[in-house]
Amino acid sequence: MKEYIIAIVIGAIAGWLAGLLMGSRGGLIRNIILGLVGSVVGQFVFSALGVSIPGWLGVILVPAIGACLVIFVARLFFK
Repeated sequence: MKEYIIAIVIGAIAGWLAGLLMGSRGGLIRNIILGLVGSVVGQFVFSALGVSIPGWLGVILVPAIGACLVIFVARLFFK
């Protein structure tokens, strides 16, 4: 149970950070979803590139960068 709460909090922070970086607006639920999806995308991209960001910096940056990629691709399709 504790792991799910931590994942949701990290997802919310990463989604919020990605929203700030990409100029996207959204509420708490959208930020959580964006952060969780971004985490999966970020992990995939970073492992495919062989890049690892250690510590808490990586815990927030990898999902945030993945979420930025999700926003970027979504804008390509829905613009």
